Amino acid sequence: MRIARILFPMPLPEPFDYVIPEGMEIETGSYVRAPLGKHERTGVVWDIIEDNSERELKSISEVFPAPPMPEAMRRFVTFCARYNVAGPGQILGMALRARGGLSPSPVQTVYTLTGDQPQRMTPAREKVLATTQDIGPDTASNLAHAAGVSASVVKGLAETGCFEAKQVPTDLPYPSPDPQRTGPDLTAEQAAAGARLRQAVQAGGFKPFLLDGITGSGKTEVYFEAIAEALASDPSAQVLVLLPEIALTQAVLERFESRFGAGPAPWHSSLSDIQRRRTWREVAHGRARIVTGARSALFLPFRNLKLVIVDEEHDGSFKQEDGVRYHARDMAVMRAKLEEAAIILASATPALETVVNAESGRYERLKLSARPGAARLPDIDLVDMRANPPEKGNWLSPVLSKSLVDTLAAGEQSLLFMNRRGYAPLVICKACGERLKSPGSESWLTEHRYTNRLVCHLTGWSMPKPDKCPLCGAKDSLMGVGPGVERVAEEVRQLLPEARVEIFSSDTAQGGEATRSIVERMAGGEIDVLVGTQIVAKGHNFPNLTLVGVVDADSGMTGGDLRAGERTYQLLSQVAGRAGRAERPGRALVQTYQPENPAMMALATGDRDGFLQIERDVRAELGLPPFGRMAALILSAPDASMAKEIGQLAGKAAPHGDGVTVYGPAPAPISMVRGRHRLRFLITSPRDVDLSAYMAKWLSGLKLPSAARVSADIDPYSFL
Repeated sequence: MRIARILFPMPLPEPFDYVIPEGMEIETGSYVRAPLGKHERTGVVWDIIEDNSERELKSISEVFPAPPMPEAMRRFVTFCARYNVAGPGQILGMALRARGGLSPSPVQTVYTLTGDQPQRMTPAREKVLATTQDIGPDTASNLAHAAGVSASVVKGLAETGCFEAKQVPTDLPYPSPDPQRTGPDLTAEQAAAGARLRQAVQAGGFKPFLLDGITGSGKTEVYFEAIAEALASDPSAQVLVLLPEIALTQAVLERFESRFGAGPAPWHSSLSDIQRRRTWREVAHGRARIVTGARSALFLPFRNLKLVIVDEEHDGSFKQEDGVRYHARDMAVMRAKLEEAAIILASATPALETVVNAESGRYERLKLSARPGAARLPDIDLVDMRANPPEKGNWLSPVLSKSLVDTLAAGEQSLLFMNRRGYAPLVICKACGERLKSPGSESWLTEHRYTNRLVCHLTGWSMPKPDKCPLCGAKDSLMGVGPGVERVAEEVRQLLPEARVEIFSSDTAQGGEATRSIVERMAGGEIDVLVGTQIVAKGHNFPNLTLVGVVDADSGMTGGDLRAGERTYQLLSQVAGRAGRAERPGRALVQTYQPENPAMMALATGDRDGFLQIERDVRAELGLPPFGRMAALILSAPDASMAKEIGQLAGKAAPHGDGVTVYGPAPAPISMVRGRHRLRFLITSPRDVDLSAYMAKWLSGLKLPSAARVSADIDPYSFL
């Protein structure tokens, strides 16, 4: 009998065997329904074998009318599972997040005018006919709503022959992009980079590129050349563009539509179930030619993926920290290799791992060193806060305050960057010294003065700000300590009472529409001073922005993060690069108490490569990534005693490995979250050690209490 080995999107170790019923057409990769336990489950046929044994097996119930999952995608799922020490079913779960796309599109009845007139005309019918002429064919409910009548009027007109009712799909295909449309004129440097990318795409096969261009150098227009070539060379080719935060990239999406005459198919967490179903189906059938998405778009079932682009490849949001932990940039390179596709990693401040790969010859490097036209990079000056302290109770130095006044007087815009949300990041009691924390957590509560709430940005827990200390009961004793964006904005309003000041953070811009509104008003000159968190650094183009002020440049330098200096340099470079992107020259002022820090000195001198050389030398000496491997094992338990116990058990179960060093267990920097006590192990090894296999062996030998939780993190980016 023919046996299908079915992988289910569940934390199961391997596929399960099922009989293929006579006459059922199934192939490897088919999406099917089969009984698992007491329920019917959706899965993927991972293999088909012939079996002459007498085993009693359950049968497959149903085959979905969707194209089977391609072999390259199945190999990618297997690779991701092994590399990231996860079950293959967990990875498959990420690839099946829109299971409604497995079936054909639902249909709806649309009414179209026939040109006939009813024998009896009423005011309601007249409204419907006039409305339909204006808005075109639509459903009865939509036409009736637009005309201000009931749906029965529309259906009555259909019965008289004035409307023709048609069944049409609700999920329409995305408009096809036109690769022959021309974009803006390219500079000689841009044209040379674009020509090289076109050549590589046309030749086919796996080819990785680093597109290394300063902020505002036109990297998007250059990789548009590669997209155009991919679409023109193969009528079935598909392109994936990964963006760090899709809700912030409306301007990029508009550029796609301008360049190719049609917007891309989107994929991100803000989509509705219907939108997600539509994109998944169109990708699976090969009809979605360009897809832009967040990191999870990497797991869509492309039929003919020929080009992958990772924009802002250095961005930390490409690393998923919950569920299956993976880095989308690194997995994107492997997906491109399995698909035999070209891949472009684009950034103004590429990650050290990417730079080392380029310098070793594994990636081909294309450089863009100038902004087109009259635009040029802003001058960056360090403001030594020891020599230029702000007035008592303030956070802006005299130097930055004066520049804000001068910029407003010149009719130009300013941007202030403070990477802390809310009004104050810490609330303490002046009477007893109590620091308010989230229940069941070691995370401090942040004061949000506009909503008068205290919020935990780690767990999302919040409460109204109390009028007395919850510990000692002292009234009116709670005080916010330190600045957040709300506190900085308050200071700007006192300094510039006539200025139009707005805050741009994930609190004030919740969702794409709110983000788009702020970006459009800033670009249109309706805001004088924008105070924002790292959301402001994400590729926005504000022509009249000439001053960028970094309020607290040192905030990202603390802690034991091996990438702290690199991340600080990247973020501040991106923020500073928002200034001077049009004809007017820009300037950035960076407030710091550590002007001698290599990251700060590199910012001021523009010596990015010198800074990366320092980072490279330090990591090479210590054997840290990218010159060595690193992993983490994170354990948690509902109480401190169990956490200590499972930490000792895990330590004893650690396998011996040549060159592998295990540090820990130690309490995590955030030692308690949602009532669970957390411990961490840190594991290092040389590059030639298969650290994924080591971690898998360690996990397989762990026998922990059921209340304990454990997860592995290969190539960790967060050490909290």
